[in-house]
Amino acid sequence: MSKGRVIIGQRRFALTIERLCQQLIEQHGRFEDTCLIGIQPRGIHLATRLQEELQRILQTDRLEVGKLDITFYRDDFRTRDKPLSASRTEIDFLVEDKKVILVDDVLYTGRTVQAALTALNHYGRATKVELLSMVDRRFNRHLPIQADYVGLTVDAVDKAFVRVEWAELNGEDQILIFADKKDIQQ
Repeated sequence: MSKGRVIIGQRRFALTIERLCQQLIEQHGRFEDTCLIGIQPRGIHLATRLQEELQRILQTDRLEVGKLDITFYRDDFRTRDKPLSASRTEIDFLVEDKKVILVDDVLYTGRTVQAALTALNHYGRATKVELLSMVDRRFNRHLPIQADYVGLTVDAVDKAFVRVEWAELNGEDQILIFADKKDIQQ
């Protein structure tokens, strides 16, 4: 197994998070009527990091962040080789009449976002839903879904795999690209 190639290291990773936060502040001010919802499992790490940085910049502790499980909303959940493991949805606020920013680490085919939009409807009708993705693999879309906020755009062949790693989970903040998903070291 080969190790992936680092396409963003720790310093640029931090700058990317800060840039995304500044873009969010430009559009949503102090987040009075806006919330972040991380798509389980990997979007929650980005949502948490954004929350921490936004709270630091805005000097507030009042920023609503939720975690959304989409396991059984996916169009492929019955066709997987292994049984899927659901995560717990944690949204302890009303989504009704709020602007929602869905957060995920990698936008690839668009199927995860489609499932998230369907799942989100069960928690109220948002006034607007936007998408923030740390990585956009723009040439691999199956559905007409586009991120409103993007940390990095990666153009890669279909077999390639992009992984966002977090210091708290993997020891370092970085984004890696692998020639093939089977090349990933666990």
